Amino acid sequence: MSTKRKPPSLQHKKDEVNKRALIWSMSIIGVLIVATVVLLLVT
Repeated sequence: MSTKRKPPSLQHKKDEVNKRALIWSMSIIGVLIVATVVLLLVT
């Protein structure tokens, strides 16, 4: 019986979590920039 290797899958999941965090932070920053531009144009 061969043993299953789990460390590579754990490393892959960690990278995916980092990607999701980057995407979330970039989208939040983008929304903030758009909101400030709209407010500056309206006033």
